[in-house]
Amino acid sequence: MQTKVSENRGQALKPTPETRPFWEAAKRRELQIQQCHECGAHYFYPRPMCPYCLSRNVAWVTCSGRGRLHTFVINYRPPRHYASDSPYVIGIVELEEGPRLMTNIVGVAPDPKALRCDMPVEVVFEDIDENFALPKFRPIP
Repeated sequence: MQTKVSENRGQALKPTPETRPFWEAAKRRELQIQQCHECGAHYFYPRPMCPYCLSRNVAWVTCSGRGRLHTFVINYRPPRHYASDSPYVIGIVELEEGPRLMTNIVGVAPDPKALRCDMPVEVVFEDIDENFALPKFRPIP
């Protein structure tokens, strides 16, 4: 199932200095998160210091792009101002590296019988315009 994307969707994305590396990597088909060089923790959402030890000695790293579906909801209402196929799956994915992120689950029917918590997933990218790609996840067969 492909998501229909409206023309104004990419215009709504305005990277901040903290998120710019994430979006640049996604456009290259890489999923990047931050890692602390002091305590070694990986974390997401982007911020200038480690949430575990408060060090500013952090860097962007490319992660495996694999994880497990932690939880999900099947949404029957399209997002406001965006074209979308409904229903669609919103999930929280726990990456192999540890952080969790909210995303869409694609490549599977939006049916509770087709989804299960802890199922393995991998990242895929959807171009939303010439400047941005959106990371989503699909089940690993």
